[in-house]
Amino acid sequence: MSDLEKRKYPSGSGLDCGRSIKQLKESPSRIRVMEKFVDFDEGIKAILQRDSRYARDAYDFVREALDYTRIWMEKKGHLTGQQLLEGIRKYALEQFGPMAKTVLNLWGVKTCEDFGSIVFNLVDQKVFSKTPEDSMEDFRNGYDFVEAFEKPFKN
Repeated sequence: MSDLEKRKYPSGSGLDCGRSIKQLKESPSRIRVMEKFVDFDEGIKAILQRDSRYARDAYDFVREALDYTRIWMEKKGHLTGQQLLEGIRKYALEQFGPMAKTVLNLWGVKTCEDFGSIVFNLVDQKVFSKTPEDSMEDFRNGYDFVEAFEKPFKN
């Protein structure tokens, strides 16, 4: 953690961004999309009816990771796929430590492309929004899960 992060985000918070999981989960469950509010829980139920590749927890995690990344990057607006992937990696390591890859795999998430599929399922359901430049390609050239989630804990 950088000196700036140490000053800005108190240690012992469980998150570098200084917010607890409880606070993230209590954030509004509605995201404004095209002047219409879409309920996150209803959106997930609809997604899971048509696409059961990923556990409900994977969708909750991506939403929490989005909130985390915006706080960590001090960014209020849109995040690129690469920015979100980096935030997801960082958040997973903080939340699950050496078990991050195992937990993600249990939820059906085995590659960065899986995160992209989750994001675009949320976009298709009008829970998340995207810009014209956003595409699945943003998630295809992500990190290797072993390098990202196991290597940091090996001597």
